[in-house]
Amino acid sequence: MTQLLTDATIQAQASRLSGWTVEGSKLQTTRKFKDFIAAIEFVNKLVEPAESSGHHPDIEISYNKVTISLTTHDAGGLTQKDFDVAQTISRIS
Repeated sequence: MTQLLTDATIQAQASRLSGWTVEGSKLQTTRKFKDFIAAIEFVNKLVEPAESSGHHPDIEISYNKVTISLTTHDAGGLTQKDFDVAQTISRIS
């Protein structure tokens, strides 16, 4: 099982991620797009990195807004995997 990060490590790593916040045991961001089609195109770009890393985000789509939540379910909270995937997602436009 992957090791949970300490609160201090979580806060330090979160402070280096623009647009992401820690919400309880999740790392979360919301992106807004011009319309539903652009939002879906963005979500489709998440498939390959998620599959490659073996770590899949929870995704909520509401018309032109996409909310991405990351947590390591089997560890019960935030691990390095979550921050690694968040950094990858941050580079996707």
